[in-house]
Amino acid sequence: MDVAIITGSAGLIGSEAVRFFAKFGMHVVGIDNDMRKFFFGDEASTTWNRQILQAEVTNYEHYDVDIRDYTKVEKIFKRFGNNISLIIHTAAQPSHDWAARDPFTDFSVNANGTLNLLQATRDYCLDASFIFTSTNKVYGDLPNYLPLVEQELRWEIESSHKYDSGISEDMSIDQSKHSLFGASKVGADVLVQEYGRYFGMKTVSFRGGCLTGPNHSGTQLHGFLAYLMKCAVTGKPYTIFGYKGKQVRDNIHSSDLISAFYEFYKSPGVAAVYNIGGGRESNCSMLEAINICQEITGKQMNYSYTDENRIGDHIWYISDLSKFKAHYPDWSIKYDIPQILREIYEYNIEKWTKE
Repeated sequence: MDVAIITGSAGLIGSEAVRFFAKFGMHVVGIDNDMRKFFFGDEASTTWNRQILQAEVTNYEHYDVDIRDYTKVEKIFKRFGNNISLIIHTAAQPSHDWAARDPFTDFSVNANGTLNLLQATRDYCLDASFIFTSTNKVYGDLPNYLPLVEQELRWEIESSHKYDSGISEDMSIDQSKHSLFGASKVGADVLVQEYGRYFGMKTVSFRGGCLTGPNHSGTQLHGFLAYLMKCAVTGKPYTIFGYKGKQVRDNIHSSDLISAFYEFYKSPGVAAVYNIGGGRESNCSMLEAINICQEITGKQMNYSYTDENRIGDHIWYISDLSKFKAHYPDWSIKYDIPQILREIYEYNIEKWTKE
């Protein structure tokens, strides 16, 4: 039986991947020690999701292991060896605000943890596909220097610019302000590429925009749409940081992202890099998202605004999906922003109203 190893398996993307690949009869091995609770507190804990996976997915095996502990990581890979055909690495410290407070932990999780997984893959299952969830923060704040136009509810790029369809993989990752989180993810991203090129491994870095979905344990520091909808439902105060609330993000549903992973798994490349997000089909500004949340809940949101933006935050970021679509023409975006927010609302309203 083929084995899939999924790190961050109780998180948003990891849990979606567990369910998806388990349906294909794979033995799914999850590695997750709920570091999200350590990063963001009790409300961000993924224990509830792990318990559901263990109860509902019969071919799922969980390891409460820290990816920074190479001895324990190696033991897992050694046990399954060449039966491992897929590694999906989603475990990470995901917040640039948090990284600035504890750079050592951030770098050890994001960069050293990734190195441990790559080396274990090289030593025990060289032919496996290694899928890494990177981030658009590898481009630092370079997107903020694009020619942007202020509209009523959002910033937009000048329509004549080459990135009108979205930012492509040719943008430099050098000489810009990344945040320490962005820097640690650059390290991991380049390692994934290098193991691919140097050792001929089937690796890919998916440079994601905002990844979202109903299973997201959103917090103020991470999980934009899920946390926004939670505030809309509960009346909890929400703060917009800078850019007049017109900053734009593309958002990709976890299901759409996992289907992209599956396409790569079926036909893997070597040292591949793709920008991945909602693209032109699924994006919104803060103000637009708030309006949609208010429409869905029928409530006015309790939000405030501060002029001070987060360091390294993007004013406008939409992913150009054309490279991935050209390589994998069977893949497409299924969810747009209103559909995503409606699903988050319907899935979580009962839980949120009881908290």
